[in-house]
Amino acid sequence: MSVSESKPAPPDPWPWFHGDSQRHPLGRLPAPPPWRDTSDAARRDLGVKFQVTGGPKSRTVDVVNAALLLRRPILITGKPGTGKSTLARAVAEELELGEVLVWPITTRTTLQQGLYHYDAIGRLHAVSIRRQKLELRRLLGNDDPVDEDEIKRLTDEEDIGDYIRLGPLGTAFAVSNQGATDPKQPPLRPRVLLIDEIDKSDIDLPNDLLHVLEQGEFEIPELSRIKTPKDKPVFVRTHDRKGRKVPVFEGYVRCEQFPLILMTSNGEREFPPAFFRRCHRLQIEPPTREELTAIVNARLEKAKGRPEVAAEIDEFLSRRDGSEKNKESANLAVDQLLNAVQLLLENVDVKPLRDVLYRSLTGPS
Repeated sequence: MSVSESKPAPPDPWPWFHGDSQRHPLGRLPAPPPWRDTSDAARRDLGVKFQVTGGPKSRTVDVVNAALLLRRPILITGKPGTGKSTLARAVAEELELGEVLVWPITTRTTLQQGLYHYDAIGRLHAVSIRRQKLELRRLLGNDDPVDEDEIKRLTDEEDIGDYIRLGPLGTAFAVSNQGATDPKQPPLRPRVLLIDEIDKSDIDLPNDLLHVLEQGEFEIPELSRIKTPKDKPVFVRTHDRKGRKVPVFEGYVRCEQFPLILMTSNGEREFPPAFFRRCHRLQIEPPTREELTAIVNARLEKAKGRPEVAAEIDEFLSRRDGSEKNKESANLAVDQLLNAVQLLLENVDVKPLRDVLYRSLTGPS
């Protein structure tokens, strides 16, 4: 076997940090857990292996199909770690709807950020540089012919699209995934948009969002002010990784195929009735023992049939739901169990770590 074909060195054994004031140069770490792998393939794999609580005949499946048919968003509630966000990836992978557009919400998020961003300062800077180049050419007495395109860009707004980028919601409206079943008449497939933790938003955002979702369109004033022919679009950039450009006519982004929108909430606030009326509401319940076993086996294939893994699932459930010995229950997430099982598979004794691994997500820290 050649040097290039030799197997990589095995990872260093646990533990790596000793806390003894001595140097222990870190060598190779084991591969990261699947849910901590940041590669595109690993992210897609999370959607493929997602286990829907209740299976194909569950209420979750029915609600997603109803939302696709009725073009309504879904408001998903449930405890942290029950798979609210991963459901969006699962739908996108199964139906081949492409990259999931993600819009994380904070208390400072506005509707404008979800629709588009106009880099006015960047455009002003570019125009200033072009003017300086032309002025420098004039001062130096350069006899080269003046670039007419440079002058034109200083006097019209043809390049404004280079400084406008659609947000996650704007991209979901503007871009559909074309199917490949019939090249002559490809079907328009909806994009999947995940609006994550909408309950953290400013009080006005849900109502502002309703108007856009009802109309299926929004205006970009910077473009609608430009006097261009109706059949001449301005091309703007999208939010997805492909960085494609899409046409915008008369300053309006109009939805061709309504996106599948999944909004997650941890139940930290109430929403107005008008908001509930326009959404399908889905409550995801904590998984049962059988469902937890299926989740662990899907995420960690080496866990199948291991008695120590089954015992760890029992330990997790006794802490989450309470037991005869300990009646107190804790608010725990599935990924806390997955972390413990991952350590088990690396031959780590998790007993000293359980109080850390299974610390309740609510209550005193």
